[in-house]
Amino acid sequence: MPASQPLRVAVVGAGAFGRNHLRVYRELEQAGEAVQLAAVVDPNPAVAAEAAAKFGVAPFETIEACLEAAAPLDAASICVPTVHHASTAAPLLAAGLDLLIEKPLAASLADADRILDLSRRHGRIVQAGHLERFNPAVTAARQQLHQPMFFESHRLSVFTPRSLDVDVVLDLMIHDLDIVLSLVDSPVREVRAVGLPVLSKKVDIANVRLEFENGCVSNFTASRVSTERVRKLRFFQPHQYLSLDFARQDLLMIDVTAAAGMDPAQLAALAQMVGQHPSAGLSLKKISVEQGEPLRLEIASFLNAVRTRTTPVVSGEDGRAALALALEINRAIVAHSERAGL
Repeated sequence: MPASQPLRVAVVGAGAFGRNHLRVYRELEQAGEAVQLAAVVDPNPAVAAEAAAKFGVAPFETIEACLEAAAPLDAASICVPTVHHASTAAPLLAAGLDLLIEKPLAASLADADRILDLSRRHGRIVQAGHLERFNPAVTAARQQLHQPMFFESHRLSVFTPRSLDVDVVLDLMIHDLDIVLSLVDSPVREVRAVGLPVLSKKVDIANVRLEFENGCVSNFTASRVSTERVRKLRFFQPHQYLSLDFARQDLLMIDVTAAAGMDPAQLAALAQMVGQHPSAGLSLKKISVEQGEPLRLEIASFLNAVRTRTTPVVSGEDGRAALALALEINRAIVAHSERAGL
């Protein structure tokens, strides 16, 4: 396809996530990117009509109707409930569309494998929608990585009725599982986990400890019943500690090797930012992070993969790996609950 020819895309599912995808595609189109938002699909006719009116696209209640009337289409975002990902992806892949599928990739490994098998059979690209991989703070942190040995993740959210079709591990924690898997690049050796339902019938709060084959250890805490919103990842490597704030897109690096060259006043001011006493002998540095909306960066990366026929930054296989680990964690939570008599 010529680089100047717009990619025609559809968004399947016009809930909260779908509307954000619609917005970003339209913004990219208005900014002159070679993309054309062509259709929205939602089984609820009122929801489809509302989204169509807001974003100026044709509404459809079924994928079949969309494929028949809006053709030709090049790609689509799948933003339906997780349990419908595989059944939604199948006809789109068969019709020759490349897909960006919101996380988690599927509700089960069998469904994930079905999606990946169809993508290979039809020669289509599948990108998993782990948008935090595109957070500029994560990009900056990756450039500072050399030998991470301990991660600590906190992802806390206030309760909302969205995404209750999955537990907190598949809803929130999976973002951090995907990121840590990509940073450690080592098989998981051991999983320990505890989790509890609080306001829903599924696990709403969980704590997990992973040990990797290379010796790295990672602790994860995720809650969707918190009184505050926290999205932070901290990791340690020889002579360095890095603290990443997803929401603020901030990255702070504490380096013990450069402390000797710090001005005392500067060290004291920086130490106050993270509650460290200046006498700790630490050098603190705020890493430069170029701000950007992760979803927009994710969709732009997807469109580039479609146009260049290259493997996405977050491949379908990456999505399957994060899903497999999340499901293993859920099994560990069940086993712990049985041991504890919960």
